[in-house]
Amino acid sequence: MTVQYSVPVRNAQLDAWENTIGTTPKLQVRTGAQPANCAAADSGTLLCEMDLPSDWMSAAASGSKAKTGTWSGTGVANGDAGHYRIKDAAGTTCHEQGSITATAGGGDATMDNITVTSGLPVAVNTFAKNAGNA
Repeated sequence: MTVQYSVPVRNAQLDAWENTIGTTPKLQVRTGAQPANCAAADSGTLLCEMDLPSDWMSAAASGSKAKTGTWSGTGVANGDAGHYRIKDAAGTTCHEQGSITATAGGGDATMDNITVTSGLPVAVNTFAKNAGNA
């Protein structure tokens, strides 16, 4: 039998995820494939590290959340984005990682252009979370 959750439980799960990560996390854009898990060491070249807004995700509604505010930074190296890592405010603990692709590329996060150039602006366009088991 498949477990199913009510919308209020799904919303609570998503809000707890955001609260655990914290109000001022960092998002790192990196080259290549993501590590095996969040506990593994960083991989790839760091292309950009963004300080996310203090209210970086919307309140959960209907079992989903979406990014709020502008997620942007400046490239620190040249390369193509392959994955992201969301870390705590200190930038030391990885709480989530996933794929990053060009818009409409199917990644967990998307950018207009995955080619990052040192010294130029970098922005994440889309990032959303959906709680399963509806």
